[in-house]
Amino acid sequence: MRNFISIDLATDNDFKNKLLQWAQQFREVVFLDSNNSNEPYSDFDYLLAVDAFTSIQTDQHRAFLDLEEYYSQTKDWIFGYLTYDLKNDVEKLKSENTDELAFPDLFFFQPQKIFKIKGNVLELYYLNNCDDEWERDLKEIEQLILFDEIPTTTVNIEQRISEEEYLLKVSDMLKHIQSGDIYEANFCMEFFAQNALINPLQLYRQLDGISTPPFAVFFKNNKHYALGASPERYLKKVGTKIISQPIKGTAKRFADTVADQNARIALQSNLKERAENIMIVDLVRNDLSKTATKGSVKVEELCEIYTYKQVHQMISTVVSEVSVNTSPVAVIQSTYPMGSMTGAPKISAMKIIEALEESKRGLYSGAIGYFTPTGDFDFNVVIRTILYNEAKRYVSFSVGSAITALAEPQAEYEECLLKARAMRTVLQPERADK
Repeated sequence: MRNFISIDLATDNDFKNKLLQWAQQFREVVFLDSNNSNEPYSDFDYLLAVDAFTSIQTDQHRAFLDLEEYYSQTKDWIFGYLTYDLKNDVEKLKSENTDELAFPDLFFFQPQKIFKIKGNVLELYYLNNCDDEWERDLKEIEQLILFDEIPTTTVNIEQRISEEEYLLKVSDMLKHIQSGDIYEANFCMEFFAQNALINPLQLYRQLDGISTPPFAVFFKNNKHYALGASPERYLKKVGTKIISQPIKGTAKRFADTVADQNARIALQSNLKERAENIMIVDLVRNDLSKTATKGSVKVEELCEIYTYKQVHQMISTVVSEVSVNTSPVAVIQSTYPMGSMTGAPKISAMKIIEALEESKRGLYSGAIGYFTPTGDFDFNVVIRTILYNEAKRYVSFSVGSAITALAEPQAEYEECLLKARAMRTVLQPERADK
């Protein structure tokens, strides 16, 4: 069904940028970049899938059943996304908040052309109907002249929830915690711009350059774009092994080496941040146990500190084993949405989140990734991501933080602004620090 070609790349520091620029001609694009991550479960430096041969697009109703059927029929690589609101397909929940982005709840496509790069080795996976095009495509890519464009209009970012409203809503959430309704919940707010005309490729390059995260993504489905600088993996399957790496705990980086090291140490020992992380680890362990073989759920890393260009993050790694007969889609469905973006207990947290937030999350806090023909998969968590509906000229990004009994509303608000900084920097640089 696919023709496989392996090529040693000549030294070309611009090949990645040329490849992504070349991809813009296609209606469907998924570009995943590990930014040369040293994390142990990274399979590639970067990966590109373009040009749908088949695709599936659906709302939340029966979404996982439809995805299972589609994956079973293609028996191939498929790339796409799951929105946060597929929670309504997993549980009896609703999503009734404002939705200006209007992305489909689920979208996957079977690409005609896949480029996978590790080191200086390029692997091509072309469908048989177009396998005579790879030499021509490579020549086009190599001969491309890189260009830069700038957004043609000023982007005026607005905040969906004001600081005053945010503080009141977090106080309401703390009352739920004190009443025993929940132990922790991830509360988010949206920043948005209307009548925005942007250059998605340029903004993605700028955002990725600021953060260089291990789960960066450029996604395009016709007029829908996701420009992501996510540091977080949601879920990965390798053979029968399942890996989840939830993030809870963030600290600002400093130019001064001593101050930066002190920030890292302070995050490592912060009781509130550790409590947040450990609660989500317990939730993830419970989610993985639904499909795991007996006794196979383990915590490989607990509250480890990972350092990125802008922030330090507290990350844990939880793993399990599944039977060879376990459906890959079923593994995702049984853990969805990811614990780091919901709370504990999970269903109660999602209900309270829906009541207090004012925007439908949509693709934000969902997942983008792929399935392989052999039943493996890898998905990120859609955070630190700019979403764009080109037809509506609507730009959006959301940020959030985990609220626990130890949370201080003002400190949580400041954490949200820290997480928003990279997106504001590329969209509205003159106000990025305000």
